[in-house]
Amino acid sequence: MTDVVVVGAGSAGCALAARLVDAGRSVLLLEAGTDHRRPEDFPATIREAATMGAAVPGHPANWDLTGELTDGVRWPVPRGKVLGGSSALNGTYFIRATREDCDGWAALGNDLWSADALRPAFDRSEADPLHGTTGPLPVSRVTDPHPITDAFTAACLELGFPAEPDKNADAPPGVGPVPLNVRDGVRVNAAMAYLSPRRDSPGLTVRGDSPVVRVLVEHGRAVGVRTADGTEHRAAEVVLSCGAVGTPHLLMLSGIGPADALRAVGVDVLADVPGVGADVTDHPDLYVTWSPTRRTPMPRGMLPLTTALNTPDHLEVMPWLKPFSKVMLSRSDGHALSGLAEVLRRPGATLRALRGTSPAKVWQQARTRDDLYLGVALQAEDSRGTVGLTSADPSVQPRIRYRYLSTATDRERMRRAVRLAADLLGTGAMAGLVQGRTDLPDDVLADDAALDRWTRAHLATAIHLSGSARMGPAGDPGAVVDQHLRVRGVEGLRVADTSVLPTVPTRGPAATAVAVGERAAELMTEL
Repeated sequence: MTDVVVVGAGSAGCALAARLVDAGRSVLLLEAGTDHRRPEDFPATIREAATMGAAVPGHPANWDLTGELTDGVRWPVPRGKVLGGSSALNGTYFIRATREDCDGWAALGNDLWSADALRPAFDRSEADPLHGTTGPLPVSRVTDPHPITDAFTAACLELGFPAEPDKNADAPPGVGPVPLNVRDGVRVNAAMAYLSPRRDSPGLTVRGDSPVVRVLVEHGRAVGVRTADGTEHRAAEVVLSCGAVGTPHLLMLSGIGPADALRAVGVDVLADVPGVGADVTDHPDLYVTWSPTRRTPMPRGMLPLTTALNTPDHLEVMPWLKPFSKVMLSRSDGHALSGLAEVLRRPGATLRALRGTSPAKVWQQARTRDDLYLGVALQAEDSRGTVGLTSADPSVQPRIRYRYLSTATDRERMRRAVRLAADLLGTGAMAGLVQGRTDLPDDVLADDAALDRWTRAHLATAIHLSGSARMGPAGDPGAVVDQHLRVRGVEGLRVADTSVLPTVPTRGPAATAVAVGERAAELMTEL
């Protein structure tokens, strides 16, 4: 019998499977999306770090989820359906959870997840010249001069924010280059880094195109999983690494979750665990668009996101060096191929992906897709969302309700963040580059109520979902797993992905997702 079946070959699942194999365990890794054995087997839309074509609705590597940002406002939620998971689709932003994040989780009764306890997991995962580690994932920073980057950095300093040359060094927050999981222009996803070098290991079996629809539980213990084709895969232990949407969805489909909600859709209850799908946190964001006074460099291989301002009160502003019309682009063999054009060859899939998206938001983004952007985000929201089961049919996606800006504090902080972006555009440092804001009038900016309405109309999501199966001590009624990541009420079942984090990291979760996989392997082999 296989020692461990890991469900989901995303950022955490790849790291977990690889380290368990290194420790001598036999591992079956099941992935719903396509299996690409070698780094060069991945398509250009996934390899090229300068573009994000695979995140376009309808792309075959995208789960094409839709979330409700606020009441009645729906928006696409791209998640990776491919080996490497969302690390194969994202913007390559690879900043660690901060000391404040980790020690905050520890203070909630999870001392095994303090900053000091997690540091070895981060170090093992990274090859970063600033930290001297030799892990499988390259971490680089772009420090080449660029008119937008240079002006933005000077603008932040002009407003009194400090420089932060290494955002993975626990330094005071400020402006500086963003660590990126990029090598020689290639987005190095978790499968490339962790699985490809181990594909000949006798302890590792990887199966793509194998969506799991149920955890098999017998006499209170997980004994394996069932895939959509009806095949049962048995193992001594089961670990779900399906992400902060996929993991609670699969738990609930398997009868593990809030009992009343499961019964309401016809699912038999195996374990009443109210916290499954609750306490979701993410980063609400939006874009303040502007037009330049002159053309700025946009060479083919230039990365779109290289610099960020992080503030002590957990606001983030990031300048995009390219408009979305150029970011959602892939090039292969010297021929330009738009990510949108690629999926339009599959119009049915594209229309299905966009169904339910708020038309006003689609039009708003279409109008500004050629503008330049300052991305603005709240990195520590008070609001909490949910992932809920709407059907016992595994092919029906769960309902993702973000409940963004549902507290007065969040609304006030988002106003502050938007005004900070406007202040940056109005600095002397950016005066020679900025012709003007394109979609944020002065009268709206000056009025709280008007700005709240504008914010709601322009709201988006960073797609950094966390907390939907969070960890906590025995006395925490909302906890789904303990700090060893063991699921309440079911033996032999664990979770290892960002759903276990009590709150979303304040710097984006990509690096932390990998560290969760590393830490999970430690905990599983130490016991």
